[in-house]
Amino acid sequence: MKVLKFGGTSVGSAERIKSVAELIGDGQPKIVVLSAMSGTTNTLVEISDCLYKNDRQKASDIIQNLEQHYFDTISELFETEPFIRKSKEFIETIFTYLRSFVNKDFYPLQEKAVVAQGEIMSTTLMHYYLEERGISNSLISALDFMRIDKDCEPDYFYIRQNLEREMAQSGIQPLVITQGFICRNAYGEIDNLTRGGSDYSAALIGAALKAEEIQIWTDIDGIHNNDPRIVEHTQAIRQLSFDEAEELAYFGAKILHPSSIQPAKKERIPVRLKNTLHPQDEGTLITEKSPVKNIKAVAAKDGITAINIKSTNMLLAYGFLRKVFEVFEAWKTPIDMIATSEVAVSLTIDNTAHLEDIIKDLEKFGTIEVDKDLSIICIVGAFDAHKSGLGAQVLNALEEIPLRMISYGGSEHNISMLVNTADKNRALIALSSHLLS
Repeated sequence: MKVLKFGGTSVGSAERIKSVAELIGDGQPKIVVLSAMSGTTNTLVEISDCLYKNDRQKASDIIQNLEQHYFDTISELFETEPFIRKSKEFIETIFTYLRSFVNKDFYPLQEKAVVAQGEIMSTTLMHYYLEERGISNSLISALDFMRIDKDCEPDYFYIRQNLEREMAQSGIQPLVITQGFICRNAYGEIDNLTRGGSDYSAALIGAALKAEEIQIWTDIDGIHNNDPRIVEHTQAIRQLSFDEAEELAYFGAKILHPSSIQPAKKERIPVRLKNTLHPQDEGTLITEKSPVKNIKAVAAKDGITAINIKSTNMLLAYGFLRKVFEVFEAWKTPIDMIATSEVAVSLTIDNTAHLEDIIKDLEKFGTIEVDKDLSIICIVGAFDAHKSGLGAQVLNALEEIPLRMISYGGSEHNISMLVNTADKNRALIALSSHLLS
């Protein structure tokens, strides 16, 4: 059995839903994981924001407009009166539920339940459309098997146990439809796997069932060897290792959610990235090992903040770095890059939610300097970072770009550099010209 995930743009209109139905209705056993229709999640978040602010009229207006959008989609999607009626009745129940929040106090936890309605609507409409076309399928709720624990991490045992139970139900069809992104938390409340979490859902489902393959379908023909929005004539990479794909997903490849590689990697399940607009294209295949030892791609991650700690008295003291890391651990803030000298340590973060608290805690160790508006550029591939000439190639390519930090030699799959975001585009173009042409 394969697991196929389709993102919001892939089911973003009646026409797109029909195209996905053509792809999945081939009679082969599969689980199909769907995101909300494109734009729906953002609109549901906007409704929640209005409810927080007690702007009831604006919330009502947005709800009304979104409901009409779904009614219009139903009119375009279905051909027979029974399915048009059934679908509209279902949508009405969803929006009656959303309106129930308008005239009462709104709490943070309720936002998760509001946002979850997007996936519930897209999967139900797909289920009904397949039924109208005579394609047998089963709709199962992710809320019945997908769960995170108290640390907001997937509860692997619960997911496997309850998903196997759902799949063993009497009458379950070879084609199964379910939601991505949404789940329950350790207390049984509706929650989610964060934005982009439909990829994660598909990977968790594939790992739990030890699927033959996990396919991530978007409107892009795989991971490109550079950012096509900035660099001309980029190419889709045909095959990557799990390690390479993890690096690219974390450092800027938007096509794939960073967390989605881990479950597949653990169970050694191939992941294939495909394009719904060009399903005949082979896309990008991610497997355990890279077939070729070379540089595969360049990626960039924006929104980076650098923190420099200068301390002539403490840096060489036993346990100093441990104490620095404990500050970031206490504020649950991951570190991307780090560099040290005899009197200073510099590191980067991309989550600045607790920046002021972190700085306050670090000030007891020395003088703190903070730089913002930075980007990390990484070169990813299967290579020996100690190989003669590789570092020189990279530095030659970036000879006109001021480099703030370099991470080189710590990984066989990644060389990273910190630059001003204003220099990012020039750096990507230069690296593409020197290393990928």
